[in-house]
Amino acid sequence: MKNYGLPIFNCWFLLFLLYWQPMSITAQTGEEPKFNYIEGSPKGPENWGELKSEWKLCKTGRHQSPIDILNKDVQVNINPGDLRLNYKASNAIIKNTGPYVEVEWLGDAGSIQINGKQYSLRQCHWHSPAEHLINGKRYDLELHVVHENTSNQVSVVRAQFYQIGVPDSFLSKFTEELKTLVNNRGKRPIGVIDPRETNTDTFKYYRYNGSLTAPPCNESVTWIVNAKINTVSSKQVQLLRGANFDYRGMDNARPVQALNDRKIFLYGARP
Repeated sequence: MKNYGLPIFNCWFLLFLLYWQPMSITAQTGEEPKFNYIEGSPKGPENWGELKSEWKLCKTGRHQSPIDILNKDVQVNINPGDLRLNYKASNAIIKNTGPYVEVEWLGDAGSIQINGKQYSLRQCHWHSPAEHLINGKRYDLELHVVHENTSNQVSVVRAQFYQIGVPDSFLSKFTEELKTLVNNRGKRPIGVIDPRETNTDTFKYYRYNGSLTAPPCNESVTWIVNAKINTVSSKQVQLLRGANFDYRGMDNARPVQALNDRKIFLYGARP
């Protein structure tokens, strides 16, 4: 009997670990996520604006992001627009913030310039699946490259879409460091990272005025959404989703919001 009892015990013990492990994340931090992406949940996207007074724009705002970019709503401009990238390599860290994985540049990593105004590069992070849609299509992953003005307010976010295919070379640069962040809220140094390696070109892009896609949903953001679609491997997407501390293995994409009275501009080519 002893020979059979030990394997059975081990099976039940392994099952216990599998079910207990996701719950241990909250136990380690001692706090619940302040919001989540689960529709119908008390802390879900439809209720963000009621969780805190400073998050009210998540409910009452009329210029919210993300949106579904439809050809019928786009105003075409064949000129490239007044958009300039002035990025440079700088020391960076990779962080597990809870809602998403983020690369933060510690030094001067350059800037973006729109209509003569300059915004400094701060960080980039990923959402899976993509938050914005193009003509109703949702891609597998979306990268947000975040810039701030001199008042340290988020002003410009560049978005890049990915579909499953060849691995993304930018993500591949810090795969090992990312693996160490699974189940661990924290940060790891990743050395000198050149933001130009994100491979987010600006030859053809959409531009519109919107908001942060997570609380407090401030409506002070100019969105630059690249029309070019890059590729990422399914393993890379799974690693990102597995590392999201608060939403491990779950979606971290806000549902699309109403366009209302806004205009969407397409620069560089016809839709």
